[in-house]
Amino acid sequence: MIDLAITADHIRSTLTAYLDEYPGEKLDLAPALDLLGDGADLTSRKEFQGHATAGAVLTYPNGKVLFIRHLMLDKWLLPGGHLEADDTTLVQAALRELGEETGIRTEDVILLRDEPIHIDVHPIPANSAKGEPEHRHIDFRFLFSTNSDVVQLQTEEVTDAVWRGTDTISDERLRARVVAAFRS
Repeated sequence: MIDLAITADHIRSTLTAYLDEYPGEKLDLAPALDLLGDGADLTSRKEFQGHATAGAVLTYPNGKVLFIRHLMLDKWLLPGGHLEADDTTLVQAALRELGEETGIRTEDVILLRDEPIHIDVHPIPANSAKGEPEHRHIDFRFLFSTNSDVVQLQTEEVTDAVWRGTDTISDERLRARVVAAFRS
């Protein structure tokens, strides 16, 4: 069987399942729903109205969450990034990005939820070096756990990594969900 790249149907079904669990976020995710309804290719990073990205909320048994320092944005973020043609699911894309950015092997990571723990739509500034105008990322964030530490940073994109307490997660919804996951 040949694996297929992530499709609009996969993104739509993931969004739908997420909104079934968190219906109060429909207004926040309206830009993604509108783009899908208009036939935009959210898998293409050249879709500057907005495109999907995949992120990893990686937890450590001591209650810490991994953050990386993003080179271009000069901010502490969760690991993640753009989809690639050989990604078959959003979860797989999140795992690939985590491995690329931190060197943590996918076999050392456990998926804690099949559905995203959070989907965030946020602006990305223009990047003239890449010929990219200001645009939006629709970030599908998945919850993982590991006993491993960062092995090697992808220095083209990441300048540092640190394990931090859940209280440093800036998004209230995401923070509450990660804290609840530690309690269960």
